[in-house]
Amino acid sequence: MRVPDLDLDLLRCFVQVAERGGFTAAGQALGLTQSAVSLKVKRLEDVLGRPVLARTSRRSSLTREGETLLAYARRMLALNDEAVRRMIAPPVTGRLRLGVADHFIPRSLAPVLARFAALFPDVILEVEVGRSHELRAEAQAGRLDLVLGKRRDGETEGRAIWTEPVVWVAAPGWSAPPGRPLPVAMLPQGCMFRDRALAALARAGIAFEVTYVSASLLGVAAAAQAGLAATVLGRSGMPEGLVEFPGLPPLGTAEMAIFGDAAGRSQLVEPLVSIIREQALTPI
Repeated sequence: MRVPDLDLDLLRCFVQVAERGGFTAAGQALGLTQSAVSLKVKRLEDVLGRPVLARTSRRSSLTREGETLLAYARRMLALNDEAVRRMIAPPVTGRLRLGVADHFIPRSLAPVLARFAALFPDVILEVEVGRSHELRAEAQAGRLDLVLGKRRDGETEGRAIWTEPVVWVAAPGWSAPPGRPLPVAMLPQGCMFRDRALAALARAGIAFEVTYVSASLLGVAAAAQAGLAATVLGRSGMPEGLVEFPGLPPLGTAEMAIFGDAAGRSQLVEPLVSIIREQALTPI
């Protein structure tokens, strides 16, 4: 049996539909009509012999096969774009001041920086790590060019680049002390994860006590790793020595987004977003 080649143009259409939630929005991003986008996705489904999108009158959602394909499609497009830029694009020089929320740090930042430096060796990359809202304030003041951080519920500012579950975590085998409030380790007030977690515990009628506070996510994670408390993380940022902790109220999902002058730095932003998304969504 001959394995068919996948057309990158069809894959690009499919990814846009998946990320933007519909054919109309994807067409606007690609400069195509809704019917043209729909036709391209249909051609992709014909090649694969199975549906990748479940269509409704209001929104398109991924099928199980579509979820599998999306991960491959993003990687294929990122590699294609990287190769093309490397071969035909003029060298990019200058400086990029990047703020990165520390939720992204535990396992993802180092490989992202290494790949970006290899792709843009003539760009000076300055990185500041901190809390999302503080970094965004720095960007608004002109001290950072771009920020990778969390979007609050219902917020539309910035460009969402991936969504992930927010989960309770603790050291392997850890259990809450019987007969006492649940000890939790948290970032200071103002953290979206903290607000969401404590509100969820209160709604569920679970007694809790914030026993450890750190301005650094690594400090909060260390308290949980030491068996002092449970805490809350985005699933992609879970460091070694922590596992998901069952039995506590669900916390939904969080969006990571790029904030700042993305349009003015498109030569750098698009490859950076591709690298970040691929690294964040790569299983541990």
